[in-house]
Amino acid sequence: MAKLQLIKPGEKRPREKWRNFTEWFNWVIMETGVYDYRYPVKGAYVWRPYGMKIRRLVESYVRLVHDETGHQEVLFPVFIPYEFFSKESEHIRGFENEVFWVSKGGAGEERLILRPTSETAMMPMFKLWIKDHTDLPFRVYQIVSVFRAETKATRPMIRLREISMFKEAHTAHANREDAERQVREAVEIYKKIFDYLGIPYLISQRPEWDKFAGAVYTIAFDTVMPDGKTMQIGTVHYLGTNFAKVFDVKYLTPSGDWEYVHTTSYGISERVIAAMIAVHGDDKGLVLPPNVAPIQVVIVPIMYKGTEEAIMREVKSITEELTSAGIRVYVDDRTDRTPGWKYNYWEMMGVPLRIEIGPKDVENRQVVLARRDTLEKYVAPRESVVDTVREMLNEINTNLRNMAWEFLRSMVARATTVDEARKRLDSGGVVEVPWSGDNDCGMAIQQLLDADALGVPMDEDAGRDIGGLRDLACGDKQANYWLRISRRY
Repeated sequence: MAKLQLIKPGEKRPREKWRNFTEWFNWVIMETGVYDYRYPVKGAYVWRPYGMKIRRLVESYVRLVHDETGHQEVLFPVFIPYEFFSKESEHIRGFENEVFWVSKGGAGEERLILRPTSETAMMPMFKLWIKDHTDLPFRVYQIVSVFRAETKATRPMIRLREISMFKEAHTAHANREDAERQVREAVEIYKKIFDYLGIPYLISQRPEWDKFAGAVYTIAFDTVMPDGKTMQIGTVHYLGTNFAKVFDVKYLTPSGDWEYVHTTSYGISERVIAAMIAVHGDDKGLVLPPNVAPIQVVIVPIMYKGTEEAIMREVKSITEELTSAGIRVYVDDRTDRTPGWKYNYWEMMGVPLRIEIGPKDVENRQVVLARRDTLEKYVAPRESVVDTVREMLNEINTNLRNMAWEFLRSMVARATTVDEARKRLDSGGVVEVPWSGDNDCGMAIQQLLDADALGVPMDEDAGRDIGGLRDLACGDKQANYWLRISRRY
């Protein structure tokens, strides 16, 4: 990077309102034109143009990492015949209360539901498509709407009746070994997506009583919101042969036998965008990672009478150079707004980098750069503006990710007594407590702490040593695991 002159040091980011998360989040998504929650159907909301631009950039990356790992995109109908949905008994028990029924459809009497998830829609088609061991592994995904008859309080982008950005992948494999290899790959895919968005995460194996309906086991990603509650942002399920047996999905082995496929599924939704907005934002508004910011650089010309032509000529030249380098640029040349008003506006909109160009800057062959993440200002040479901007955007991506991880780590602690664990939960965050692995004891821990179990840590840096501790709820039992507990959305 060219030598820069710091002209305004960074300041502590204002985050008092931000910690009042629900109120702050509703304000920021409305004020910036990301989302509108005034649509007159409970749990159904409107993506506005700025939000759709963010969403499309996120979806593009989600598609990229699935495509490059051998997944193929499909598009299934929204309707699922009830006879398909009802075949897997554990699955229907898990979802029946959340199902939207199509109660009338012309003269037909076919019983249909709106998909809550697509295992029971895809498996009958897998039976038609998969015949031989050479067809495996089979991996598809789609980004679609799913529908849940949510009875709890709905929340914009977080708890919905229509989840309109549901990415679900479904895979089939010859055996458990290959299916579990796919589970590990799915975890890596999600880590890559969350790292790209700068979202920190905890990876846990969900307890038996909170796994996906019909799964052998579920691995989940959670992150911590500004108010200390957690939010699930992704899940990966090993389904074994549960769905394959119900839908008779078999393949011909090399030895000429027929075997049931082993399947997996994994999903994320617009919650990843909610999490990204939450973990990076502050009281000024959005703070968007350059990777997915619709506008990466905003140029604000500072013009006085008689300088307009020279300044706009320079603005046009810089805009063309940055655009040619693949950088998303917007010029705010409105004459009815002051430069100061524009600075505040674009900070609220979360634009990562602002370029200011006034008469002295043109004269001195320089530009002023203002970073949204640190609120620092620099003077940079005009001739190296493209390289400087590119490197600064990379720095901002890295810095946002690091700051978010620092916050998450500060919100996770261990406790070995009920009082200690309650105190931690009351102040917000995740507490890890000793657990025997017994399901009844695990559910008793939840009740003791009035919180939810996220599961057993699976992160690479998660300590496994339990050190002879006793189960938090069942003191007569040896603890074998740390169990993550939080209050969650």
